[in-house]
Amino acid sequence: MTSTLTPQPVDRAKPARVGAVPRRRTRVLALPEARWAAAATVFFLLALPLQLTGAPAWTWGPLYALSYATGGWEPGWEGLKALKERTLDVDLLMVVAALGAASIGQVMDGALLIVIFATSGALEALATARTADSVRGLLDLAPATATRLTPDGGEQTVPVEELSVGDTVLVRPGERVGADGRVLEGASEVDQATITGEPLPVAKEQGDEVFAGTLNGTGALRIRVERDASDSVIARIVRMVEEASETKAPTQLFIEKVEQRYSLGMVAATLAVFLVPLAFGEQLTDALLRAMTFMIVASPCAVVLATMPPLLSAIANAGRHGVLVKSAVVMERLGQVDAVALDKTGTLTEGSPRVTDVRPLPGSALEEQEVLLLAAAAERPSEHPLARAVVDAARARGLDLPDARDFTSAPGVGVTAVVSGRTVAVGAPARLLDDADGEAARAAAELEESGRTAVLVVVDGAPAGLLGIADRLRADAAATVAALTTLTGTAPALLTGDNPRAAAHLAAEAGITDVRAGLLPQDKMAAVQELESTGRKVLVVGDGVNDAPALAAAHTGIAMGRAGSDLALETADAVIVRDELAAVPTTVALSRRARRLVVQNLVIAGVFITGLVIWDLAGNLPLPLGVAGHEGSTVLVGLNGLRLLRESAWQRAAAEGTG
Repeated sequence: MTSTLTPQPVDRAKPARVGAVPRRRTRVLALPEARWAAAATVFFLLALPLQLTGAPAWTWGPLYALSYATGGWEPGWEGLKALKERTLDVDLLMVVAALGAASIGQVMDGALLIVIFATSGALEALATARTADSVRGLLDLAPATATRLTPDGGEQTVPVEELSVGDTVLVRPGERVGADGRVLEGASEVDQATITGEPLPVAKEQGDEVFAGTLNGTGALRIRVERDASDSVIARIVRMVEEASETKAPTQLFIEKVEQRYSLGMVAATLAVFLVPLAFGEQLTDALLRAMTFMIVASPCAVVLATMPPLLSAIANAGRHGVLVKSAVVMERLGQVDAVALDKTGTLTEGSPRVTDVRPLPGSALEEQEVLLLAAAAERPSEHPLARAVVDAARARGLDLPDARDFTSAPGVGVTAVVSGRTVAVGAPARLLDDADGEAARAAAELEESGRTAVLVVVDGAPAGLLGIADRLRADAAATVAALTTLTGTAPALLTGDNPRAAAHLAAEAGITDVRAGLLPQDKMAAVQELESTGRKVLVVGDGVNDAPALAAAHTGIAMGRAGSDLALETADAVIVRDELAAVPTTVALSRRARRLVVQNLVIAGVFITGLVIWDLAGNLPLPLGVAGHEGSTVLVGLNGLRLLRESAWQRAAAEGTG
């Protein structure tokens, strides 16, 4: 059941919400695999109670037949096509095993096997389709058209695909940048969280680089195009997600080789069990009965159920605690990780700026409350994220903000307003200060060295105070870092697009020493590949579009769900719905417990299967006893795996994660 992430034509007429990847979701029942699996499951669930309550066979027999047909025709047809190419597909073997079970009266067992495999195929198709949806939605970040400036000063609205390197484009306030390039003229703030993950808009002026799909602020920019649309950062992210997903193919090839050998072995063994006794004079009926008994007791159903209940129970338990693990394969892989890479903004931090410091300057004769009050009143009309942080801080302290008059805003500089008869300016110290060596400049540098963004408050032309603004570390971040260090034996690495000073300060608070800052999406992906090249199995935890390539390239990826981008949520193997970072080490520990139960179950299943097969080959195993032994082992391993459904299993995993 192979799928590709081929981009489909997209409708750009619908506006995307600001700062987010437009959402595109394939409906579940739009997939033929899902429709067939649903039909097979419905027929099975209708037939089962009729059979168990002793209803006549004519009432439930046709329903089971429909379950076989709807759930088994597609894998059977694909298996026949593979057989035509001299390849024995395990799906075909499962259909044959189901039909064989039905031929000797085990109709319900065969139908259950069909339903399990049909559902698995539908989930695989859905996961592939949803990933393709999110990748195509990412393309909508870049606008469909751009305003190109002509040599004579005129303007042309052209499709972004027609822009060439060297063209000059005009980006007005509130528009998205149409191409990767460099600012020739103008000043503004650009929200580039979709590319770098930075929580705050970045001031852009002449000579600064900008990226396609990022959102311009309040100023107009003239930009020289430096990359074709097909080579923009957004386009490269799409390609990297596709290519990194394909790098998991070798594992799939290994599984297919095992399936092929097992399939050939099963067919050969069943034929031998039937033909060899027949050649030595055994009756046809007895030889056929022995072969069918062999097919039942050697059936892989017991092995499949030995593996799935622990993993599915762990998935259900994690789901109750706000962790969505997308498949049993993912749950198993989570227990294998031995290195962790964490994103900063929105993962280790809350993802929104907050005022951390209010510092009146000597000589201003103002208290902390007065500095914050004047700054918040001046900033209240502004839509800038820093302004919202200042206003929120004032309201959190219960301050009653007076009205501001004559409000003006200068992109990259700050705001000015008259508050209670005093002229108040709030903005970047470098733009508002004339004296680069004065007391205010030194205090601003001290704040920035500690990882804060410094905001200067000027009252009636004189520096009055400084505000320190930073993204706040999650309350459970330090404990999570410690728990992951205990589980993997190595401290996590921090991968962020934010500036090195802010990253280093936050990493120190969280207990991380391996800090890699100023990274673009391709840099994050390269860092993950570097870790994996040393033989490590890397778990990446992130939330943004810029994290998607790293999530796809990693051994396993987990996305923070509350504020995570659609692409990150679809690319990741698991999603923390409640944004509880401490759930990450608990889920890893739960996965390890599930893997231990899988080993236990495989031993139990192997002992039963081996014993029953030897009995059938060396002796005379009655068919009812063979079925009882096979089903008994299945029930035993199933009940053993279901232990992970209990609440105590999550609590033990949490305790294991904290060491």
